[in-house]
Amino acid sequence: MLNSNLSIDEILETSEMLYDQMLDIRTLTMGISLLNPELNSKSIDQMCDFLSGLGKRFIDAAKEIEEELGVSIVNKRISITPITVAFPRFEPKFYVEFAKKLDQTLKDINIDFLGGFSAFITKGMSPQDRALFSSLPEILSSTERICSSCEAGNSKYGVNVSSIKEVATMLKETSMATRESDGVGCAKFVVFANAVNDNPFMAGAFHGIGEIDHSINVGISGPGVIKKVIERNEDNDLLELADHIKRASFKITRLGELVGRKAAKILDIRFGSVDLSLAPTPRENDSVAGVLEAIGVPCVGFPGTTGALALLTDAVKKGGSMASSRVGGLSGAFIPVSEDLGMINAVKNGSLCIEKLEAMTAVCSVGLDMIAVPGTTSVDTLSSIILDELSIGVFTNKTTGVRIIPVPNKKAGDMAYFGGLLGYSPILPIKNVKKSKLIERGGMIPAPITSLRN
Repeated sequence: MLNSNLSIDEILETSEMLYDQMLDIRTLTMGISLLNPELNSKSIDQMCDFLSGLGKRFIDAAKEIEEELGVSIVNKRISITPITVAFPRFEPKFYVEFAKKLDQTLKDINIDFLGGFSAFITKGMSPQDRALFSSLPEILSSTERICSSCEAGNSKYGVNVSSIKEVATMLKETSMATRESDGVGCAKFVVFANAVNDNPFMAGAFHGIGEIDHSINVGISGPGVIKKVIERNEDNDLLELADHIKRASFKITRLGELVGRKAAKILDIRFGSVDLSLAPTPRENDSVAGVLEAIGVPCVGFPGTTGALALLTDAVKKGGSMASSRVGGLSGAFIPVSEDLGMINAVKNGSLCIEKLEAMTAVCSVGLDMIAVPGTTSVDTLSSIILDELSIGVFTNKTTGVRIIPVPNKKAGDMAYFGGLLGYSPILPIKNVKKSKLIERGGMIPAPITSLRN
């Protein structure tokens, strides 16, 4: 068991990372269970007051940690019990009203995002799931801070093609509802295979039903740190390079561990886990693509990209897992196109396409993330892209997801602008068809035979 009394000396070791290499804590996320029977009897206003009280304490704790350690916590977020589990309602207007009032509450207390307007639809949609999905285009277009997700496949039960088509239909409606801002509403929704309970990153965060009442989960950063380590060891072979990456990942994760434990102590709640994922931004020198090119790939998307990403993901996990008592979330390397300047440039110059991105997701975390596609992309084509990606997760027994944005009135090669950490992206060309017999069949793709091993 890792000693919980982490020394400040361990943070001093990372001073260069903090000030010169853009290391930060990408997110501190407080998970809140809404399964207490007393909460279910409260009105929407009372629920918002309850979450506001916890959120204010959480913000104060984050500020105290930033001042004490000199580290930036970029986003302060809340995840809640999946809303269709905590509040199984059959009228979409309930979820819309709750989301709008909650969004204002979050704005008032400076919480950046809340995740948990979520549903589990691998075996199909319940009445409350349908009510939520009916409400999502309005929720995602009329709020700034509410995020949503669903699970439509897992390795135990397979992939639900019928549910995926309903997801794609909802995305098209949400895209049109936010057409003045390049369909940004879709950037706040992700569909998963094998969704995890303690993911601190949006849009897929929710507080799983098996989690305790309250917990703190941490999402780290660090592409700039890893890139600098690689550049300092440019003459090493790949095995030696992997060792250097592991050592750097260890130090980055120790920072996340310390921040999480301090927050949990201040708030008197349990420390949850550290997500080891390298989370990029659109800033210079904060790119996972830049790390892959430092390893030796001529340009992201060229042959060798998947191999370099496999090395990076494995080394980050090995180093990070030794530095934390509780590793959770997605833990790997993110490759969101619009949130990574190197990925943006690779799409611009034509070296990176959606097919190569899909291949890369077989060895990284998350999946097809922040993919902008033409607004004319059909529901069946969106469904097929989601199906392919979730199938990778189901058949490799790992978490994968899709966050895809059909951008109204824009075509391949145009630019879409989402703002903030969501960044911007060229519209990727895709093979678009109006109808697909595969999708029209509906039903389930069965789980692989490995699902019967227990």
